[in-house]
Amino acid sequence: MRWRGGRQSGNVEDYRGRSSGIGGGIKFGGGAIVALVAAYFLGVDPRLIMGLMSGVDSGGQQAPAPAGGVQTIGRADDETAQFVSVVLADTEDTWSALFAQANAQYVAPKLVLFDDGVQSGCGAASANVGPFYCPADQKAYIDLSFYRELSDRFQAPGDFAQAYVLAHEIGHHVQNLLGTSGEVHSRQQHVGEAEGNALSVRLELQADCYAGIWAHHANRSRQILEQGDVEEALGAAAAVGDDTIQRRTRGEVVPDSFTHGSADQRQRWFRTGLDEGAIEACDTFASAKL
Repeated sequence: MRWRGGRQSGNVEDYRGRSSGIGGGIKFGGGAIVALVAAYFLGVDPRLIMGLMSGVDSGGQQAPAPAGGVQTIGRADDETAQFVSVVLADTEDTWSALFAQANAQYVAPKLVLFDDGVQSGCGAASANVGPFYCPADQKAYIDLSFYRELSDRFQAPGDFAQAYVLAHEIGHHVQNLLGTSGEVHSRQQHVGEAEGNALSVRLELQADCYAGIWAHHANRSRQILEQGDVEEALGAAAAVGDDTIQRRTRGEVVPDSFTHGSADQRQRWFRTGLDEGAIEACDTFASAKL
């Protein structure tokens, strides 16, 4: 992916190296890490699963938010921090233009970089939950060490795989601005578990499609894609498909328990957004076939 020299976003809050204010953060091992990362990876609303984190003290205070932008602090992941800042800026450019075309204003989210644990508007979160978007404060959160998990544990390496992760989280922000996520979460309160899971799948696949929309317009305007980039994103989408995760952690696939979609579905909807570049092409809720 061509990103070096690109504009960095002013909407990054860099908490790396700061105290999270979380006492006794929970730690998970082995398959539990995979299961939780699968649950949170790419944007499950943390409020739905925060009960899992009862071992985390959410009463602590976090240091005041630093000024926007990546702080150079001599860490091994500083280049990755700069990379996500450039990708975030690129999503801002893309979605601002698309909203303007619809005579609307895009309100950019903040991206919070943290180590180990963080206080969000949706509650306290350990780094083990993976990247997530919190609609309550309109911020996306990521511990950059997750990208090592993505490469090593999920076998999905590459900078564009990493960009796909962030673009999906921003897709959840777009859903929040459009009212889609609020409507889905409201409907989930009145249906059974299986139907609620099915709604979650459609929400997540739409965020995958929105990630593809970003890639479509960013490449058309700024020629960001290099050979192999699309394959990296598709590989990441497949690696975090519910069926892939369940085979790894359970040894069997239970479709009724899917919350994000299968590997094939996640790839197909990212590709739909990439090919079409239009929000109306991403209406997963009206589609008979996912």
